[in-house]
Amino acid sequence: METHLVIESVKFMILGMTVVFIFLSTLVWLMGFQAKLLNRFFPEKETPVVSNRSRSQREEERKRTAAIIAAIAEFRKK
Repeated sequence: METHLVIESVKFMILGMTVVFIFLSTLVWLMGFQAKLLNRFFPEKETPVVSNRSRSQREEERKRTAAIIAAIAEFRKK
């Protein structure tokens, strides 16, 4: 009697795991298919990168970077 219940429970476990596996596999496939459709009919528009920083801001950033590098080098010497 007990072995019959164990066998039945293993059958239900395998059935349940198979159903979940099939459902998740189908879901992954559908999501991939949906992504391909969206990319085909609604491609993402590439926008050019525009730098709004002025020359003085870039020069100040270079000076700040040089100061940080010098500080790290001085710290490592000690």
